[in-house]
Amino acid sequence: MTPSGWIVMILSVGAVCCLFAWCMWKVMSTPNETEHMKGIQDHTPDEQEHETHTKEIGA
Repeated sequence: MTPSGWIVMILSVGAVCCLFAWCMWKVMSTPNETEHMKGIQDHTPDEQEHETHTKEIGA
C-alpha cells in the first residue's frame, strides 16, 4: 500500500475510533439519564385500539 493509502486509512480509522469514544463518553457521563428512558410497549397503539374495538363489538 502506498504512503498516501496508509495516511487515509489511519485518518479514517482514527476518526471512527474518536467518534465511538466520544459517543461512549456522552452516554456514560450524562447524569440522571435513566429518568428519561422509555419502556418497551407490549402492543402498539393501533393494536390496543383494535383489541378495544373487538371487545366492544363482542367478536
